[in-house]
Amino acid sequence: MSKKVTHPQDYRYVVFSDEAAGFSFLTRSTAQSEETIKWEDGKEYPLIKVQISSASHPFFTGEEKIIDTEGRVDRFKARAKRAEELRASLANKAKKAEKEAAKKAEKSSEGE
Repeated sequence: MSKKVTHPQDYRYVVFSDEAAGFSFLTRSTAQSEETIKWEDGKEYPLIKVQISSASHPFFTGEEKIIDTEGRVDRFKARAKRAEELRASLANKAKKAEKEAAKKAEKSSEGE
């Protein structure tokens, strides 16, 4: 019984490029690519394009996205205020309806 090979055997040098940040690095990988690039040492290597690298990721660059929390808080407060105003207006309508019903009941009891 022979031992099964569990690790890939096709490691080779590959260039990973984050074009948005203008950052590339050469490392060993099994990643496949049809594209190639000429590296600083004058040799051609397979090219893998990546969306995010340590040069463009906020965690590594120290640049964080500014979240508009004030806008969120203001919108929340505005919704809460509108809801409170709606509750108050509904309560006023209910009081008016009770008063009208009481007046009608008085008039009908006086007429008897």
